Amino acid sequence: MTTPEPAATATAAVSAPPPGRAVRAWRTARSSRTALIGLAIIAVHVLIALLAPLLTSWDPIANDSARALLGPSWSHWAGTDQYGRDVLARVLYGGRYALGVSVAATAVTVVLGTVVGCAAALRGGWFDDILGRVLDAVLSVPSILALLVIVTALGTGPLVIVLAIAVVYVPQVVRVVRGAALAVVPHDYVTAARARGESTWTVLRREVLPNITDVVCVEFAMRASWVVLLISSLSFLGFGADPPTPDWGLMVAENRTAITVVPMASLAPIVALATLVVGLNLAADGLSKAWGVDRIREGL
Repeated sequence: MTTPEPAATATAAVSAPPPGRAVRAWRTARSSRTALIGLAIIAVHVLIALLAPLLTSWDPIANDSARALLGPSWSHWAGTDQYGRDVLARVLYGGRYALGVSVAATAVTVVLGTVVGCAAALRGGWFDDILGRVLDAVLSVPSILALLVIVTALGTGPLVIVLAIAVVYVPQVVRVVRGAALAVVPHDYVTAARARGESTWTVLRREVLPNITDVVCVEFAMRASWVVLLISSLSFLGFGADPPTPDWGLMVAENRTAITVVPMASLAPIVALATLVVGLNLAADGLSKAWGVDRIREGL
């Protein structure tokens, strides 16, 4: 058996392709304990939501007046609410609604905000000026007030909530992404692409977006935590999920008057909501530090 020559080994090492952008990003994120803890908490919530039918045999929306307001027991680990519904089952299934609607609303918000923000940075001029004035006008309206106006006019439901969240948060995402894109636009590779006559969309997709992916990912995680809270607030106020949908905000609203009788009916959804928000915030903060994303400098 022959030993490879040192020169051949060195040549092979030099010719080995560098890891991809996604691999490098994951390696960097893995170095942050805060990010890993946050991602682990989120993963646990996702896993519990997916496995909810296997974790409980109770129907989360079935009423049983004979079992109303029961304390924790072997049959109902977290007790029952005023309608006789199992609290633990509603909390487990409530994660599906919270995660599903929040992820959909955040995805729509971040995608629209990223496209508009990058286009503003690339086009500049009158388009950027007019867009800035429109964003200022939208941002001057309090978020909860804008949401209440939209859901009052269009009604409740997941699609309306996603639309309302997008209207409220897209301007903020545009500002953050625009700030990140403005740092990329002056680079030579962007100038060369524009000189070749490539369209704005092509330059955005090939040259700008790959270089601000870290900013977009951090923005997604941070924005998701606010969206989760905002959707739960709407449900608590009666403008979100319709009864008897298992939703954490709705559970708190329904059971707050009986908190001295069955405290777990209100505390369990609060704990679930709090841990999810903490996980999202930890993930956003950890990724921000690991990737060197300065959210203040980017325009937030």
